[in-house]
Amino acid sequence: MTSSSSYLPQDLGNALLVGRVWRQTAQGAGPCVVVVRDGMAFDISQTASTVSDLFERADLVVLARSALGEALGPVGALIERSLDPKGDASAPHLLAPCDLQAIKACGVTFAVSLLERVIEEQAGGDPAKAQEVRNTIARLIGSDLSKIKPGSEAAVKLKEELQRRGAWSQYMEVGIGPDAEVFSKSQPMSAVGFGADIGLHPASAWNNPEPEIVLAVSSKGETVGATLGNDVNLRDIEGRSALLLGKCKDNNGSCAIGPFIRLFDETFTIDTVRATSVSLRVDGTDDGFLLDGISHMTEISRDPLDLVNQAWGRHHQYPDGFMLFLGTMFSPIKDRDAPGGGFTHHLGDRVTISAPPLGAIVNTVRLSTEIAPWTFGVRALYANLATRSLLRTQ
Repeated sequence: MTSSSSYLPQDLGNALLVGRVWRQTAQGAGPCVVVVRDGMAFDISQTASTVSDLFERADLVVLARSALGEALGPVGALIERSLDPKGDASAPHLLAPCDLQAIKACGVTFAVSLLERVIEEQAGGDPAKAQEVRNTIARLIGSDLSKIKPGSEAAVKLKEELQRRGAWSQYMEVGIGPDAEVFSKSQPMSAVGFGADIGLHPASAWNNPEPEIVLAVSSKGETVGATLGNDVNLRDIEGRSALLLGKCKDNNGSCAIGPFIRLFDETFTIDTVRATSVSLRVDGTDDGFLLDGISHMTEISRDPLDLVNQAWGRHHQYPDGFMLFLGTMFSPIKDRDAPGGGFTHHLGDRVTISAPPLGAIVNTVRLSTEIAPWTFGVRALYANLATRSLLRTQ
């Protein structure tokens, strides 16, 4: 049995964490903003009724360290309750740690994932053709694009050569061109959290998890912390046409974030993110299949803060802040069901995404049509906060 500590930052005593918990209070049940200090959880909803509000505070770190709140006990207990599918649904359990923020994502920010997107496109979404296309692409352009800086003179020359060979792709354009791919992953309030089911669109037969670091950004464009996320991907649907990105990225339960947002402070900074490695493990419950891999942020092609600036600025504002998935280098190709067929999910797969300074998020794969429907949106949140007397003028 895995200890709850394995899902928490390895330096938990130093980590300043922010999250959301569904719990019963004297005023009624609903989502509560919590902070974790020295491994203990505190409900600070009386100070900040939403995480979005909290992240707008100029004194965010000081406030998170000092705000009075109701003690909820060791954070490990919240982890354990959130992992128990047969537990009391009314007992406190973790939600996604964001609420009103827009949820954005960056694509093809690693050379490996760039090549796999080109392969999906060339294979037309057919996994049986993927290996053949992969070999052809490797012969044409090689497999190491990591040394090419996006938008550089070398990138322009490579584009000209690939166009001459007929090997250019729209994925190459956002992978090594000046403009990053930034898209809307899902809607505010739609992300699921630690221990929840994640959803696959039933039309998909070729899909995979995408383990990523997710930055939390305020309305002022200030990056205030980081967490983990699963940008669930439907390879066959996107492979048919990139214009189907919305269909393959934004479905019920297709976005998981958590377990907590770790705030930047003297022990955890954007440089920590730049040096972090993100691990993935998929455990097949029906076939005993095991898949694992790792993404090294040192191999990202665009700096995380450059990606933030491509999403936010005078060209685009986010009044409630936003969460930004940074992309992944992990595109699984390990055969599962047939030789040359590559990887795809089975229902019941247990997906664990982890990084030492952030902990781990674990979710179970289901169909998006069979998991709990998403009904608690922004209107429901504000109605709930009003019922619990937590709405206030900022």
